[in-house]
Amino acid sequence: MNIVIIPARSGSKRIKNKNIKNFLGFPIIKYPLKTIIKSKIIDMITVSTNSKKIGKISKKYGADLILSRNKKLSNDYSTTHQVVKDAIIKLEKLNYKIDNVFCIYPCNPFLNINDLKKAISILKKNNKIKYIFPGVRYSHPIERAFSLQKNFAKFLKKKKTSMRTQDCKPYYHDAGQFYLGSRDSWMKNEDIHNSSYVIEIPSFRALDIDSIDDWKKAEILYKSNKNQLI
Repeated sequence: MNIVIIPARSGSKRIKNKNIKNFLGFPIIKYPLKTIIKSKIIDMITVSTNSKKIGKISKKYGADLILSRNKKLSNDYSTTHQVVKDAIIKLEKLNYKIDNVFCIYPCNPFLNINDLKKAISILKKNNKIKYIFPGVRYSHPIERAFSLQKNFAKFLKKKKTSMRTQDCKPYYHDAGQFYLGSRDSWMKNEDIHNSSYVIEIPSFRALDIDSIDDWKKAEILYKSNKNQLI
């Protein structure tokens, strides 16, 4: 079976109650849940959480099963891999037979049905792929990136700062929306970013929400592109 595990703990520091905070009238976790259900490719949606409130809201909007997460996996240093493995172990103790696992983040209003369908189709056709995740192209060449040292620019690649934009190699970053891997990839601790297939998505469908400013920007972006998100 194809399952989704949504890691949704309480205790976020930068945005209070981030995973269930109101986003355009609904708890933000409702948006990825709605998209997952509409995709019709998932057999079961589980939410791993340390919060009864998050569990209750998740059930309201379509989660099938709430998995209680212990304190050791509910701090700022717990990894996605640890949480997913813990969930798989608990589900298998309940006699669920798992083939493929999506880890989908809760603050994810830009999740797209076609991306989910494409990912599962690619994984089923190629068993050499460990994971699949969406990536976004950097809007400006990283050859021109620089750090600041006492407000003075120190360029990453000084010799390439005069290159024409069209001559620069495109680079991408993880969109931070979902990871898809086989059950065995997750359980064997295969590196998520090694031997991974990337689905490129447009920048208007990817925004990392880490601050209140990000939140406000995401709401504006969602409203202006709503018809292109599904």
